[in-house]
Amino acid sequence: MTTDHRTITNPAALHDPTPFGYSHTVSAPGELVFIGGQYASDTTGALVPGGFAAQVDLAFDRLQTALEGVGLRYENVARLGTFIVDHDLDKLKILGNALHARFGDRLPAQTLSGVASLALPGMLFEVDAVAVRP
Repeated sequence: MTTDHRTITNPAALHDPTPFGYSHTVSAPGELVFIGGQYASDTTGALVPGGFAAQVDLAFDRLQTALEGVGLRYENVARLGTFIVDHDLDKLKILGNALHARFGDRLPAQTLSGVASLALPGMLFEVDAVAVRP
C-alpha cells in the first residue's frame, strides 16, 4: 500500500525538472529523517569497485537499506543531495535514469553537486537524503 503524503509542485513558470530527475518543491507533514551519504560500499564500508553507473545503483541500494532501517521507503524521501566526481551530461543521464527507476514520476527535490573528489579514492558518486515520517 502506498502512503505517499508528499505534495510535489513544479510551477509552470519554472522549467520542467523531471527529465533531469528532480522536482522543484516537495512539501510533507511529519517528522524529518536525515540520511547521511550513501555510496557503493560493502558491509565494512569499503568501496566496491565499479564504474559510475554501477556505483550509482549500489549507492541507491544502500540508501534504500538505510530508509528501510528506519521503517521508510523511497516514497518518503523529500530531498536528495547527489555528488558526482567530474560531472558531465553522460553522468547526468545515468543519474536521471536511476532516479526515475526508483521514484517514477514522484521525484524528490534534489541538488546535484559536481565535485573534484569524495571521501574515498575511487568514489565517483554519493547520495544523501531527507525523508519524512508520516
